[in-house]
Amino acid sequence: MKFKCGQKKLSTAISIIQRVISSKINVPILEGFLIEAKDNMVCMVGSDQDLLTIKTNIPAEVIEEGSVVMPARVFGDIVRRLPEADITVQLNERFQVEIKSQNSLVTLQGLDPSEYPEVEQVEGNRPIYIQQDILKSMIQQSIFAVASDETRPILTGALIEIQYDSIYMVCLDGYRLALRKEELPETGENISMIVPGKALNEISRILTDDETNVGISVGPKHIIFDTVNTQIISRLIIGEFVNYRQIIPQEYKTRIKIDTLLLYQSVERASLMAQELENNLIKLNIQDDRLIITSNSEIGKIYEEIPIVLEGKNIEIAFNARYLLDVLKVMKEQEICLDFTTNVSPCIIRPIEGEQFCYLVLPVRLYG
Repeated sequence: MKFKCGQKKLSTAISIIQRVISSKINVPILEGFLIEAKDNMVCMVGSDQDLLTIKTNIPAEVIEEGSVVMPARVFGDIVRRLPEADITVQLNERFQVEIKSQNSLVTLQGLDPSEYPEVEQVEGNRPIYIQQDILKSMIQQSIFAVASDETRPILTGALIEIQYDSIYMVCLDGYRLALRKEELPETGENISMIVPGKALNEISRILTDDETNVGISVGPKHIIFDTVNTQIISRLIIGEFVNYRQIIPQEYKTRIKIDTLLLYQSVERASLMAQELENNLIKLNIQDDRLIITSNSEIGKIYEEIPIVLEGKNIEIAFNARYLLDVLKVMKEQEICLDFTTNVSPCIIRPIEGEQFCYLVLPVRLYG
Protein backbone atom coordinates (compact mmCIF):
# COMPACT_ATOMS: atom_id res chain seq x y z
CA MET A 1 0.00 0.00 0.00
CA LYS A 2 1.24 3.46 -0.90
CA PHE A 3 -0.71 6.69 -1.25
CA LYS A 4 -0.25 10.45 -1.17
CA CYS A 5 -2.72 13.03 0.11
CA GLY A 6 -2.91 16.40 1.86
CA GLN A 7 -2.14 16.61 5.57
CA LYS A 8 -5.29 18.55 6.39
CA LYS A 9 -7.66 16.08 4.68
CA LEU A 10 -5.96 13.08 6.30
CA SER A 11 -5.95 14.71 9.74
CA THR A 12 -9.66 15.62 9.49
CA ALA A 13 -10.60 12.08 8.45
CA ILE A 14 -8.61 10.53 11.32
CA SER A 15 -10.32 12.91 13.80
CA ILE A 16 -13.72 11.69 12.59
CA ILE A 17 -12.73 8.03 12.92
CA GLN A 18 -11.25 8.59 16.39
CA ARG A 19 -14.68 9.56 17.72
CA VAL A 20 -15.66 5.89 17.81
CA ILE A 21 -12.41 4.49 19.17
CA SER A 22 -11.87 4.08 22.91
CA SER A 23 -8.83 2.90 24.85
CA LYS A 24 -11.28 1.09 27.18
CA ILE A 25 -12.09 -1.47 24.48
CA ASN A 26 -10.98 -4.96 25.52
CA VAL A 27 -10.12 -5.95 21.93
CA PRO A 28 -6.66 -4.42 21.24
CA ILE A 29 -7.11 -4.26 17.46
CA LEU A 30 -10.19 -2.04 17.93
CA GLU A 31 -7.89 0.62 19.41
CA GLY A 32 -6.91 1.09 15.78
CA PHE A 33 -8.83 1.62 12.56
CA LEU A 34 -8.77 -0.10 9.20
CA ILE A 35 -7.31 1.96 6.37
CA GLU A 36 -7.59 0.83 2.76
CA ALA A 37 -6.19 2.53 -0.36
CA LYS A 38 -7.99 1.70 -3.60
CA ASP A 39 -9.27 3.45 -6.76
CA ASN A 40 -7.67 6.80 -5.84
CA MET A 41 -9.58 6.80 -2.57
CA VAL A 42 -8.50 6.13 0.99
CA CYS A 43 -11.27 4.53 3.07
CA MET A 44 -11.05 4.40 6.87
CA VAL A 45 -13.26 2.29 9.13
CA GLY A 46 -13.51 2.51 12.93
CA SER A 47 -15.85 0.60 15.22
CA ASP A 48 -16.48 -0.05 18.89
CA GLN A 49 -18.15 -3.34 17.87
CA ASP A 50 -21.18 -2.43 19.95
CA LEU A 51 -22.75 0.97 19.37
CA LEU A 52 -21.12 2.82 16.48
CA THR A 53 -19.28 2.21 13.24
CA ILE A 54 -17.87 5.09 11.19
CA LYS A 55 -16.60 4.96 7.62
CA THR A 56 -15.00 7.96 5.95
CA ASN A 57 -13.31 8.47 2.58
CA ILE A 58 -10.82 10.98 1.24
CA PRO A 59 -9.51 11.33 -2.33
CA ALA A 60 -5.82 10.44 -2.67
CA GLU A 61 -3.19 9.52 -5.21
CA VAL A 62 -3.07 5.76 -4.75
CA ILE A 63 0.27 4.48 -6.01
CA GLU A 64 -0.16 0.96 -4.69
CA GLU A 65 -3.36 -0.56 -3.36
CA GLY A 66 -3.45 -2.24 0.03
CA SER A 67 -4.72 -2.09 3.61
CA VAL A 68 -3.50 -2.02 7.21
CA VAL A 69 -4.82 -1.37 10.70
CA MET A 70 -3.24 1.75 12.22
CA PRO A 71 -3.09 2.64 15.95
CA ALA A 72 -5.58 5.50 16.07
CA ARG A 73 -4.17 7.72 18.81
CA VAL A 74 -0.51 7.68 17.77
CA PHE A 75 -1.18 7.89 14.04
CA GLY A 76 -3.61 10.77 14.57
CA ASP A 77 -1.19 12.68 16.85
CA ILE A 78 1.61 12.34 14.31
CA VAL A 79 -0.43 13.44 11.29
CA ARG A 80 -1.88 16.44 13.18
CA ARG A 81 1.62 17.68 14.00
CA LEU A 82 3.00 17.39 10.47
CA PRO A 83 3.16 20.54 8.28
CA GLU A 84 0.27 21.36 5.92
CA ALA A 85 1.80 19.64 2.93
CA ASP A 86 1.41 16.37 1.04
CA ILE A 87 1.95 13.22 3.09
CA THR A 88 3.06 9.90 1.64
CA VAL A 89 2.00 6.78 3.55
CA GLN A 90 3.69 3.52 2.57
CA LEU A 91 3.17 0.02 3.92
CA ASN A 92 6.33 -2.11 4.13
CA GLU A 93 7.08 -5.62 5.34
CA ARG A 94 5.60 -6.90 8.60
CA PHE A 95 2.97 -4.14 8.50
CA GLN A 96 5.41 -1.33 9.20
CA VAL A 97 4.14 1.99 7.86
CA GLU A 98 6.33 4.91 6.76
CA ILE A 99 4.84 8.42 6.96
CA LYS A 100 6.79 11.01 4.96
CA SER A 101 6.21 14.75 4.84
CA GLN A 102 8.80 17.30 3.70
CA ASN A 103 11.79 16.65 6.01
CA SER A 104 9.96 14.29 8.37
CA LEU A 105 9.96 10.49 8.26
CA VAL A 106 8.07 8.47 10.88
CA THR A 107 7.80 4.68 11.02
CA LEU A 108 4.84 3.15 12.85
CA GLN A 109 3.97 -0.47 13.52
CA GLY A 110 0.61 -1.37 12.02
CA LEU A 111 -1.46 -4.54 12.39
CA ASP A 112 -2.64 -7.24 10.03
CA PRO A 113 -5.94 -6.08 8.45
CA SER A 114 -7.19 -9.67 8.25
CA GLU A 115 -7.46 -9.64 12.07
CA TYR A 116 -9.81 -6.64 12.06
CA PRO A 117 -13.39 -7.74 12.84
CA GLU A 118 -15.60 -7.88 9.78
CA VAL A 119 -17.90 -4.87 9.70
CA GLU A 120 -21.54 -5.87 9.43
CA GLN A 121 -23.16 -4.80 6.15
CA VAL A 122 -26.18 -2.71 7.07
CA GLU A 123 -28.94 -1.60 4.74
CA GLY A 124 -31.76 0.81 5.43
CA ASN A 125 -34.93 2.03 3.79
CA ARG A 126 -35.11 4.88 1.27
CA PRO A 127 -33.20 7.75 2.90
CA ILE A 128 -34.76 11.04 3.90
CA TYR A 129 -32.59 14.15 3.71
CA ILE A 130 -32.09 17.04 6.11
CA GLN A 131 -29.47 19.77 6.31
CA GLN A 132 -26.50 18.89 8.52
CA ASP A 133 -26.70 22.15 10.48
CA ILE A 134 -30.39 21.60 11.21
CA LEU A 135 -29.91 18.00 12.41
CA LYS A 136 -26.93 19.10 14.51
CA SER A 137 -29.06 21.83 16.10
CA MET A 138 -31.89 19.36 16.81
CA ILE A 139 -29.49 17.03 18.63
CA GLN A 140 -27.77 19.75 20.64
CA GLN A 141 -31.08 21.31 21.68
CA SER A 142 -32.57 18.08 23.00
CA ILE A 143 -29.87 15.56 23.94
CA PHE A 144 -29.30 17.03 27.42
CA ALA A 145 -32.64 15.50 28.47
CA VAL A 146 -31.58 11.92 27.69
CA ALA A 147 -31.49 9.75 30.82
CA SER A 148 -28.11 8.62 32.14
CA ASP A 149 -29.67 5.98 34.40
CA GLU A 150 -29.28 2.58 32.72
CA THR A 151 -32.16 1.08 34.74
CA ARG A 152 -34.52 2.37 32.03
CA PRO A 153 -32.54 1.72 28.82
CA ILE A 154 -35.28 3.13 26.58
CA LEU A 155 -34.80 6.60 28.09
CA THR A 156 -31.03 6.57 27.40
CA GLY A 157 -31.97 7.11 23.76
CA ALA A 158 -33.75 9.78 21.76
CA LEU A 159 -36.96 9.05 19.92
CA ILE A 160 -36.75 10.13 16.28
CA GLU A 161 -40.08 10.23 14.48
CA ILE A 162 -40.52 10.94 10.80
CA GLN A 163 -44.11 11.78 9.99
CA TYR A 164 -44.85 12.68 6.40
CA ASP A 165 -43.05 16.04 5.98
CA SER A 166 -41.80 16.55 9.56
CA ILE A 167 -39.08 15.10 11.79
CA TYR A 168 -39.32 15.06 15.59
CA MET A 169 -36.62 14.38 18.18
CA VAL A 170 -37.76 13.67 21.75
CA CYS A 171 -35.66 13.06 24.87
CA LEU A 172 -36.84 12.66 28.46
CA ASP A 173 -35.33 11.48 31.74
CA GLY A 174 -38.22 11.63 34.20
CA TYR A 175 -37.53 15.22 35.29
CA ARG A 176 -37.68 17.08 31.98
CA LEU A 177 -38.65 16.52 28.37
CA ALA A 178 -37.15 18.10 25.26
CA LEU A 179 -38.91 18.06 21.89
CA ARG A 180 -37.55 19.52 18.64
CA LYS A 181 -39.42 19.60 15.36
CA GLU A 182 -38.31 20.50 11.83
CA GLU A 183 -39.92 20.40 8.42
CA LEU A 184 -38.45 18.04 5.82
CA PRO A 185 -37.73 19.17 2.26
CA GLU A 186 -39.62 16.16 0.91
CA THR A 187 -42.21 13.79 2.28
CA GLY A 188 -41.22 10.44 3.72
CA GLU A 189 -42.90 7.41 5.19
CA ASN A 190 -44.02 7.37 8.82
CA ILE A 191 -41.30 5.69 10.87
CA SER A 192 -39.94 5.97 14.40
CA MET A 193 -36.79 4.70 16.08
CA ILE A 194 -34.87 5.11 19.35
CA VAL A 195 -31.22 6.12 18.85
CA PRO A 196 -28.76 5.87 21.78
CA GLY A 197 -27.92 9.27 23.22
CA LYS A 198 -24.18 8.45 23.22
CA ALA A 199 -24.35 7.82 19.48
CA LEU A 200 -26.19 11.08 18.77
CA ASN A 201 -23.63 13.03 20.81
CA GLU A 202 -20.84 11.71 18.59
CA ILE A 203 -22.88 12.29 15.43
CA SER A 204 -23.47 15.94 16.38
CA ARG A 205 -19.71 16.43 16.69
CA ILE A 206 -19.13 15.00 13.22
CA LEU A 207 -21.89 16.93 11.44
CA THR A 208 -20.88 20.25 9.88
CA ASP A 209 -22.46 23.67 10.42
CA ASP A 210 -23.34 24.13 6.75
CA GLU A 211 -26.43 23.45 4.65
CA THR A 212 -25.19 20.28 2.92
CA ASN A 213 -27.52 17.34 3.35
CA VAL A 214 -27.24 14.24 5.49
CA GLY A 215 -29.24 11.20 4.45
CA ILE A 216 -30.98 9.18 7.18
CA SER A 217 -32.02 5.60 6.48
CA VAL A 218 -33.30 3.01 8.94
CA GLY A 219 -32.99 -0.76 9.05
CA PRO A 220 -34.46 -3.29 11.49
CA LYS A 221 -31.68 -2.79 14.06
CA HIS A 222 -29.61 0.16 12.81
CA ILE A 223 -29.81 3.75 11.66
CA ILE A 224 -27.45 5.11 9.01
CA PHE A 225 -26.36 8.73 8.61
CA ASP A 226 -24.73 9.47 5.24
CA THR A 227 -22.84 12.68 4.47
CA VAL A 228 -20.73 13.38 1.38
CA ASN A 229 -17.68 11.44 2.57
CA THR A 230 -18.73 9.83 5.84
CA GLN A 231 -21.16 7.13 6.88
CA ILE A 232 -22.13 6.69 10.55
CA ILE A 233 -23.95 3.53 11.57
CA SER A 234 -25.54 3.23 15.01
CA ARG A 235 -27.46 0.38 16.52
CA LEU A 236 -30.98 1.18 17.66
CA ILE A 237 -32.55 0.65 21.08
CA ILE A 238 -35.36 -1.83 20.61
CA GLY A 239 -38.51 -1.23 22.62
CA GLU A 240 -41.44 1.14 23.04
CA PHE A 241 -40.82 4.77 23.95
CA VAL A 242 -42.97 6.67 26.42
CA ASN A 243 -46.10 8.23 24.89
CA TYR A 244 -44.72 11.75 25.26
CA ARG A 245 -47.78 13.46 23.78
CA GLN A 246 -49.83 12.41 26.81
CA ILE A 247 -47.28 14.02 29.15
CA ILE A 248 -47.38 17.52 27.64
CA PRO A 249 -50.27 19.63 29.03
CA GLN A 250 -52.29 21.39 26.35
CA GLU A 251 -53.88 23.94 28.67
CA TYR A 252 -52.44 26.49 31.10
CA LYS A 253 -53.69 28.91 33.78
CA THR A 254 -50.63 31.17 33.70
CA ARG A 255 -48.54 32.18 30.68
CA ILE A 256 -45.68 34.64 30.67
CA LYS A 257 -43.74 36.07 27.75
CA ILE A 258 -40.15 36.82 28.75
CA ASP A 259 -36.76 37.82 27.37
CA THR A 260 -34.72 34.60 27.05
CA LEU A 261 -31.32 36.09 27.81
CA LEU A 262 -32.53 38.01 30.86
CA LEU A 263 -34.13 34.85 32.23
CA TYR A 264 -31.04 32.75 31.57
CA GLN A 265 -28.69 35.25 33.24
CA SER A 266 -30.96 35.63 36.28
CA VAL A 267 -31.41 31.88 36.76
CA GLU A 268 -27.66 31.40 36.33
CA ARG A 269 -26.90 33.91 39.09
CA ALA A 270 -29.56 32.42 41.36
CA SER A 271 -28.12 28.97 40.78
CA LEU A 272 -24.87 30.08 42.42
CA MET A 273 -26.74 30.19 45.73
CA ALA A 274 -28.83 27.12 44.88
CA GLN A 275 -25.70 24.96 44.51
CA GLU A 276 -25.60 24.78 48.29
CA LEU A 277 -29.09 23.25 48.41
CA GLU A 278 -30.07 19.63 47.92
CA ASN A 279 -32.24 20.20 44.84
CA ASN A 280 -30.47 23.28 43.41
CA LEU A 281 -33.72 24.96 44.40
CA ILE A 282 -34.74 28.39 43.13
CA LYS A 283 -38.17 29.98 43.53
CA LEU A 284 -40.09 31.75 40.77
CA ASN A 285 -42.76 34.19 41.91
CA ILE A 286 -44.93 35.58 39.11
CA GLN A 287 -46.61 38.82 40.19
CA ASP A 288 -48.48 40.82 37.56
CA ASP A 289 -45.82 42.38 35.31
CA ARG A 290 -42.69 40.87 36.87
CA LEU A 291 -41.00 37.57 37.59
CA ILE A 292 -39.11 37.42 40.89
CA ILE A 293 -36.42 34.76 41.22
CA THR A 294 -35.00 34.01 44.66
CA SER A 295 -32.68 31.50 46.28
CA ASN A 296 -31.68 31.28 49.93
CA SER A 297 -28.94 29.12 51.40
CA GLU A 298 -26.57 29.15 54.37
CA ILE A 299 -24.03 31.25 52.48
CA GLY A 300 -26.51 33.97 51.50
CA LYS A 301 -29.49 34.85 49.36
CA ILE A 302 -30.21 36.34 45.95
CA TYR A 303 -33.12 38.34 44.48
CA GLU A 304 -33.69 38.83 40.75
CA GLU A 305 -36.51 40.72 39.08
CA ILE A 306 -37.42 40.52 35.36
CA PRO A 307 -40.20 42.31 33.46
CA ILE A 308 -42.77 39.99 31.85
CA VAL A 309 -46.04 40.04 29.96
CA LEU A 310 -48.53 38.00 32.01
CA GLU A 311 -51.61 36.19 30.83
CA GLY A 312 -53.63 34.53 33.62
CA LYS A 313 -53.01 34.12 37.35
CA ASN A 314 -50.08 34.89 39.62
CA ILE A 315 -48.18 31.80 40.78
CA GLU A 316 -45.23 30.80 42.98
CA ILE A 317 -43.30 27.72 41.95
CA ALA A 318 -39.83 26.20 42.51
CA PHE A 319 -37.39 24.38 40.22
CA ASN A 320 -34.04 22.69 40.12
CA ALA A 321 -31.98 25.53 38.60
CA ARG A 322 -29.84 23.16 36.52
CA TYR A 323 -32.85 21.76 34.69
CA LEU A 324 -33.98 25.26 33.69
CA LEU A 325 -30.46 26.29 32.66
CA ASP A 326 -30.05 23.22 30.45
CA VAL A 327 -33.06 24.39 28.45
CA LEU A 328 -32.32 28.11 28.40
CA LYS A 329 -28.71 27.82 27.29
CA VAL A 330 -29.68 26.09 24.02
CA MET A 331 -32.32 28.69 23.16
CA LYS A 332 -31.74 30.96 20.17
CA GLU A 333 -35.05 32.83 20.34
CA GLN A 334 -35.03 36.33 21.81
CA GLU A 335 -38.34 35.77 23.61
CA ILE A 336 -40.12 32.63 24.83
CA CYS A 337 -43.34 31.61 26.56
CA LEU A 338 -43.52 29.79 29.90
CA ASP A 339 -46.82 28.05 30.68
CA PHE A 340 -47.92 26.97 34.18
CA THR A 341 -51.00 25.21 35.58
CA THR A 342 -50.28 24.71 39.31
CA ASN A 343 -47.16 24.87 41.45
CA VAL A 344 -46.89 21.06 41.36
CA SER A 345 -47.47 20.75 37.60
CA PRO A 346 -44.73 20.97 34.97
CA CYS A 347 -43.64 24.20 33.34
CA ILE A 348 -43.88 24.16 29.53
CA ILE A 349 -41.46 26.31 27.54
CA ARG A 350 -42.53 27.14 23.98
CA PRO A 351 -41.68 29.59 21.21
CA ILE A 352 -43.76 32.74 20.86
CA GLU A 353 -44.91 31.44 17.49
CA GLY A 354 -44.81 28.03 15.84
CA GLU A 355 -44.07 24.55 17.17
CA GLN A 356 -40.35 24.19 16.58
CA PHE A 357 -39.66 23.19 20.18
CA CYS A 358 -41.36 22.28 23.42
CA TYR A 359 -39.62 21.74 26.77
CA LEU A 360 -41.20 20.36 29.93
CA VAL A 361 -39.57 20.82 33.35
CA LEU A 362 -41.00 19.32 36.55
CA PRO A 363 -41.09 21.61 39.60
CA VAL A 364 -39.73 20.94 43.06
CA ARG A 365 -42.53 20.69 45.63
CA LEU A 366 -42.62 23.54 48.13
CA TYR A 367 -43.51 22.76 51.74
CA GLY A 368 -44.89 25.13 54.30
